[in-house]
Amino acid sequence: MGCWAIGSFGNDSAADWLGDLRETSDLSLVRETIARVIAADGYLDSPDATDALAAIEVVAAALGRPTPEAESEPELLEWIARVKPSPDTTLISDAQQAIDRILGPESELRELWEDTEDFSDWRAEVTGLRSQLQG
Repeated sequence: MGCWAIGSFGNDSAADWLGDLRETSDLSLVRETIARVIAADGYLDSPDATDALAAIEVVAAALGRPTPEAESEPELLEWIARVKPSPDTTLISDAQQAIDRILGPESELRELWEDTEDFSDWRAEVTGLRSQLQG
């Protein structure tokens, strides 16, 4: 995975996922991406976690609480303005659960970040994203 920043969209996988989102007109891709993390049995692979963080950014932005990371993604903001998605309480709860799983002990993405000097910044970024879901 090419990674150039700690934010949710600072890697190749999330950039590709955002491109896929632009071609949709509802939250189905967001739901599927988050559900994949929740349903993961055992070890959570990094690509699934990375895509889920991008999806969770969409949920927060759709709630009117975009992170600075989301605000710097014009494609995401255009999609939100065009689609006007409205996340329900189940999707919000699933997004929170997915973040807990991504930050958990059986997460490849967490382990990869632990091996860098940016781990605490990455963790703070993900924790901040979770707080955006709570309003």
